[in-house]
Amino acid sequence: MYSTACVVSAGRAVLEMIQYDWEPLSHGELEQRLDHAVEEILEADLIEKARAQAGPTYLPQPEPPQHIQQSTLSPQPQQLELPQLSQESQQFQESSNAQENIAVQYITDLLQNSDSSYNRSRLTGRARLSLPHTVILSLTLLCNRLSYRSVSSRFRVEKGNIHRIFFSFCERVNALADQQIRWPTGQDGEENLQSSSFLAKTESSEQTGIPKVFGILGRTRIPIRLPIGKQQVEGGVLEVKKMKKEVHPDSWLNVELVCNSQGKILHCRISKGSDTDKASALKEKLKQNPHMLPEGSCLVAGSGYPLSGQILTPYPTCCGTRENLYNQALEAHLDVFDQVVAELKARFQRLKYLDMGNFTRAHAVVLTACILHNVFLEMGARESVSVKPQREEREKEEGEEEEEGVRKREAIAELLYREIEAGQLKCD
Repeated sequence: MYSTACVVSAGRAVLEMIQYDWEPLSHGELEQRLDHAVEEILEADLIEKARAQAGPTYLPQPEPPQHIQQSTLSPQPQQLELPQLSQESQQFQESSNAQENIAVQYITDLLQNSDSSYNRSRLTGRARLSLPHTVILSLTLLCNRLSYRSVSSRFRVEKGNIHRIFFSFCERVNALADQQIRWPTGQDGEENLQSSSFLAKTESSEQTGIPKVFGILGRTRIPIRLPIGKQQVEGGVLEVKKMKKEVHPDSWLNVELVCNSQGKILHCRISKGSDTDKASALKEKLKQNPHMLPEGSCLVAGSGYPLSGQILTPYPTCCGTRENLYNQALEAHLDVFDQVVAELKARFQRLKYLDMGNFTRAHAVVLTACILHNVFLEMGARESVSVKPQREEREKEEGEEEEEGVRKREAIAELLYREIEAGQLKCD
């Protein structure tokens, strides 16, 4: 049993390596594709002759042969149904098509000057698509949960090429990460603080000393296929039942994000599910580079994240009005983070489950979605995604606490309480 399991695992590994580099059409698929191409050529030639016989006066054209009617006139039923649509439906459809065309053109312009070693290493003789068609094909895969086979049939491109074209697109988009996902500093950092007061009901945080929120820190999970070789063999028997009950940590990706109040992603870190780190690198970076946060500002995060002078987390237990008011203020910002994650997963449906066991490729797809999220936001297309946010899983345990963070949290809670006593705020 042990040797059989090893052979099966090795076979799957070899198959995935072959699919990663090349997946040709089968003999049957190749014959079908060639027959279809020949039929299209013959049909086009017959139609051209029929049009020539009709003359320049555009008299009623003779009906083509029956086999041509079935293939060339198949769109007619759809065309006949279009006039029956309401005016509002037609306007909505035209608006949607216009938005899609604008998005494709916008992304194409961004990628026009990008450099990709993936494209340069492609094998000779492989089918290539123009950049706009590459963008359309890749967005179709990313925004819908479609198989490579169905997309291959829709775009008439070999399945193996679909795989390569999509990851070529992801690599080219990933090259824009530093340009599209960047931490605002200087004047950009000051502008990022607009409409981001710690408590929305506070009219003047500068006068009260209550800090502004520079960004919201949080994490979400993206499920992926369990990588090959992660099956545990014990006593010569593959523990399939145990694997079904226990979720393997490498069956998802951790996506650590920092977003601002407008939903833009300022920071993105993608790691394996077995990585239990909670923004320790970001915390140290903020501590060593104070200029990253404008004076009088901070990040907010949920429980489980480190509490420091730059990152504020909620009280683990609420024992009074001060703690409750402070936690309510943080929860309002954490709801903004949940909304951003919900929009990200709603726009890019493939993130609901990445059917790939390779961490590098899964990382590239998730990063592509995060980059394009900012691109669409820059285009003003956030309104096109309407989704009810689902609260991300909150950690129950308290994260690491630093003395500076404890003092700052206590001071803010006291300031909020004084605002209530002064009658400037109302406690919900």
